Amino acid sequence: MHSLPQASIRSQVPIVLRHRLAATFITFDGLVDGKEHFALRLGTVPEREALLRIHSECITGDVFGSSRCDCGAQLNEALERIALEGGYLIYMRQEGRGIGLYSKLDAYLLQDGGLDTFEANRALSLPEDARSYEAAAQMIRALGLGAARLLTNNRRKRQALADLGIAIAAQVPTGVYHCPHNIDYLRTKVEKHGHTIRLPEPG
Repeated sequence: MHSLPQASIRSQVPIVLRHRLAATFITFDGLVDGKEHFALRLGTVPEREALLRIHSECITGDVFGSSRCDCGAQLNEALERIALEGGYLIYMRQEGRGIGLYSKLDAYLLQDGGLDTFEANRALSLPEDARSYEAAAQMIRALGLGAARLLTNNRRKRQALADLGIAIAAQVPTGVYHCPHNIDYLRTKVEKHGHTIRLPEPG
């Protein structure tokens, strides 16, 4: 098992979300990167195979409803599904696949010039994906969560967690949220990083 320092739960605060979803926000001490990642507990968490979403921060999509990505739609779906089935949403402060908001917006300008999402990062001398899941693994252990069903289209995320010793019972795909503004972005994720998103054939 990958050796990580033990994190602990700092606080648990009940908050009612939009659509009257009852959630408990959970904060942590001792996370390896020192960032303010947090978890939401929704619904009645089952003893086995709870639904788990690890969602990386996307200010443009999560907050402002940007149509350049599917992040906001995935977040809303995850909240509703987890509230029904019981489980956790872990919200990682890793904006722009870990490169930060300003660099993500710089990359958007390059994409407007013809580069895809991964090419744009490389053109800025940045990794295609700079995210780390060590803090997520710490949080999962602090929550006492056993093998969960991971809500994601990203096989690499599941593998990253497995490499950190986190057992995943199953990978559960999200819905597909494409529009004219994000279809090329989503297709690039499928073709270059193997995301399991069922998109219409180009034509």
